[in-house]
Amino acid sequence: MCGIVGVVKPDESRTVQEMLELLRHRGPDDAAICRDDHACLGHARLSIIDLSGGRQPMSDERAGRHVVFNGEIYNYRELRSELGEGRFRTDSDTEVLLRLAGGESAPADWVSRLDGMFAFAVVEGDDVILARDPLGIKPLYIGRRDGALVFGSEIKAMLVACDEVSEFPAGHVYTSEGGLRPYFDLEPPSETVTEAQRAQQGVRSRLEEAVRKRMLADVPVGVFLSGGLDSSLIAAFASRYKRPLDSFAVGTEDSEDLERAREVAAFLGTRHHEYVYTLQEAIEALPEVIYHLESFDCALVRSAVPNYFLSRLARQHVKVALAGEGADELFAGYEYLKAIARDSLQDELHEITLALHNTNLQRCDRMSMAHGLEVRVPFLDVEMVRYAFRVHRDLKQRGEARTEKWILRRVAEDLLPSDIVWRRKEKFAIGSGLGDNLARFAETQISDEEFMRAREVDEGITLRSKEELFYYRIFREQYPAEHLAPLVGRSRSV
Repeated sequence: MCGIVGVVKPDESRTVQEMLELLRHRGPDDAAICRDDHACLGHARLSIIDLSGGRQPMSDERAGRHVVFNGEIYNYRELRSELGEGRFRTDSDTEVLLRLAGGESAPADWVSRLDGMFAFAVVEGDDVILARDPLGIKPLYIGRRDGALVFGSEIKAMLVACDEVSEFPAGHVYTSEGGLRPYFDLEPPSETVTEAQRAQQGVRSRLEEAVRKRMLADVPVGVFLSGGLDSSLIAAFASRYKRPLDSFAVGTEDSEDLERAREVAAFLGTRHHEYVYTLQEAIEALPEVIYHLESFDCALVRSAVPNYFLSRLARQHVKVALAGEGADELFAGYEYLKAIARDSLQDELHEITLALHNTNLQRCDRMSMAHGLEVRVPFLDVEMVRYAFRVHRDLKQRGEARTEKWILRRVAEDLLPSDIVWRRKEKFAIGSGLGDNLARFAETQISDEEFMRAREVDEGITLRSKEELFYYRIFREQYPAEHLAPLVGRSRSV
């Protein structure tokens, strides 16, 4: 996990250095720049695989090819074997990208074979390849500087080099010759899996395999553990592959998450760590959280605060953590989904899954990388995602009560305590004890009249609450540039 920046133009070392300095939190272990007659690339490294040999930017000097890469390729060993081990001088997954880019296949063809989370750039002479993983787990932004292509991992770095910034779309590849094109398509829901036992076995086998793949690292790996269904399932599978497994939880002193996480940790035998935060700490952390989050979306900021504390805690013990992101989108975990017509449920799930790149995944990436921590998300393994949209809606919401994530609960029944399996879904901010406290604080800061006057902001966006206006004002203090609001994802569930 790292931060990448670049300007496809010679003599831009100073600009790239300025961009890179703003991303050092993403890669505290190392930082370097490479330049040639065509481009200047920068990389801030969090060392996860091949700690000594995986330094970036990585170059094939003979071909004049350079790569900067953020993420992990879980099938890199299989790809290395196909390409021929004798061609490699490191044990890193980064070098696989360097070699694939020098092959005969079109970029969209070999990028589609990568199993992982990634954003990367390959530059060879005047030729540029940019790519982002299928669901946008890893961030990437693009812009122009005097006509030259600029890219970077976060908005803050891009603003050093250019005024107009766009998000690079998930599941796409860009080449100098062919422009931007998709290489991944998440098929519409098909609901071909209608029998509960078959669905249970299919979900279980794919989720366990997704967890197993994500234990790959040359550094310690742990798990986020809120005591909810999603994170507890991940912890249950991860504990089969690592003993002792470190688990991490945060909350206010009387929060339910802390109590339930302790129960799961004791049941699974993890080495458990927790941090108790106060409302005052949460309020004081908001400027730092919003600076890293690069968003003012109400639901996102509210959940980012405990996530910020959680990532800080985890980084004291591990460099990689697994999280339960994506389960609510795939298996209908949100409360608002119960009010949606059953015939429309799967379409809504499909839409919010494809929107994750600038909502929950952005929060997950930014809060973890603020502390130099890599977070991996097994539920969003491509095979898991595709299978989830084959599972019938009635196996996701069950019965008249429309019990959420029913099939996941069935998967968990022989893996976790019953009260955890059937625990009601709570958003992270609520379960960790923050609840509506930030909303109540915002009420003391902004009057009704002030809110009505100020709620219409950039690009026709209407702020939905005083709490969101409060966050927006902090956001604009830190990001005064115009035209950034369209980059901010908007959560459906507030």
